[in-house]
Amino acid sequence: MKPFDAREAKTRCLAFRKRILEISQTVPALHIAPAFSCIELVDAAYFGLMNRGGKKETDDTFVLSKGHGSLAQYVVLEKLGVIRKELLDNYSKPGWPLATHPDYGNPGIEASTGSLGHGLGLAVGMAYADKLQKKNRCIYLVMSDGELMEGSVWEALMVAPSFGIRNIVALVDLNDFISLGQTSSVLPNFYPMAEKIRSFGWECAEVNGHDSAAIVAAVQARSGTKPFVLLGKTVKGKGVKFMESVPIWHYRSPNPDEYRQALALLEEGSR
Repeated sequence: MKPFDAREAKTRCLAFRKRILEISQTVPALHIAPAFSCIELVDAAYFGLMNRGGKKETDDTFVLSKGHGSLAQYVVLEKLGVIRKELLDNYSKPGWPLATHPDYGNPGIEASTGSLGHGLGLAVGMAYADKLQKKNRCIYLVMSDGELMEGSVWEALMVAPSFGIRNIVALVDLNDFISLGQTSSVLPNFYPMAEKIRSFGWECAEVNGHDSAAIVAAVQARSGTKPFVLLGKTVKGKGVKFMESVPIWHYRSPNPDEYRQALALLEEGSR
């Protein structure tokens, strides 16, 4: 894999956001803001961290536990040539396979997700199987912060280090929002998160979740002696000011005027 270029990542992520906006004009509603907040995390995993040499035995695995952020993964897979443009052009339409949440069996999708709180358990199971079979690969996982409210997540956090699992990297989209409110307001004891995760035996780092270079550097600097969680501080709806941290954009398509405004704001922010 060639060295990670943060400038190229910025260009890609701008294009990914534009592509998601383009798709928004073909369906009544979609999860724009949740996808926008995790774009850099997904991009960094695929383009900066994962081994993707084309061999099943050694290629790293990606699981999008934050299933409602599926468009962030779909646009990346389209860029990589894994998903055909025709499939994404017909996102969430009758008779076409790409739905609101990722479904196993579609190109590049390793797990059906969207019922929040299950992705980490799936990833831990995959990582444990690889450990037992002595496969030299890593499981990368993108999670939402809201799903960290689920007890199943903390069971998985407890199990992984207890079983000596090290080959897992969980990237958390810490945008401080669940669907209709702020995580920190709904559940104040949610924070501080890093020390809770460390107390379960994981290594943990915190970065700006929209800083691609920082994401890659933090993961590459992990010790490798423990499973790893990266807490990425993000903004829901990042890049379009009128969408940022506004609950209504959790699941809504912009009208034509809003679409044009959103494109203009993305361009302005990229300068």
